Amino acid sequence: MTELNTPDFLQDAKQLLSDDGFATSNVWYHGTSSGLIPSVTNQGLVGGGDAALMKRMQSTLKTIQAPAFTAEDPVFLTQSKELAYYWAEQKSKSRNLYFNNDETPVVFEVTLSDEENARVKTDAGGAALLMEPGNAYLTHLKEVYKACGKELEEINPLKADRMDYLNKLGLAYCAEPISKKAVKLLQD
Repeated sequence: MTELNTPDFLQDAKQLLSDDGFATSNVWYHGTSSGLIPSVTNQGLVGGGDAALMKRMQSTLKTIQAPAFTAEDPVFLTQSKELAYYWAEQKSKSRNLYFNNDETPVVFEVTLSDEENARVKTDAGGAALLMEPGNAYLTHLKEVYKACGKELEEINPLKADRMDYLNKLGLAYCAEPISKKAVKLLQD
């Protein structure tokens, strides 16, 4: 695994992480690639919102005669800038692979009203991460915990409390689009 160097201004795990996991509020974070900044600032966050990457992937699948798929992903969120940066790094790698650009990871802050915040759900789909041997996100997360003087306990995906995916793993989503008014690009 390569080491992820999260910029200092995005390092917040030490402030958020307790023995109960990551603290939550009505402020969330979404990590993505710099190539999507115009889309997010103009439209807000929309599930499955990387239309260009989806089109390119569909074209690749068609070329190799594989069945096409549809992406109706929700908007993925986390309560930590540091964890959002991990996902931003992954998105940048994907877009750079497909588009040969020099995109960089970016993190958006998402501030929701109480009504909007009630729509954020814990992402129990994280069970798939737990079942994958050597999952890179979990390896990274264990390093984050260790840097904070904590230990990420083993979570059994078949017996886990649904809230563990949010509190312990920092995985959340919103099934509805998030207005551009609620979104702010974080910069050093």
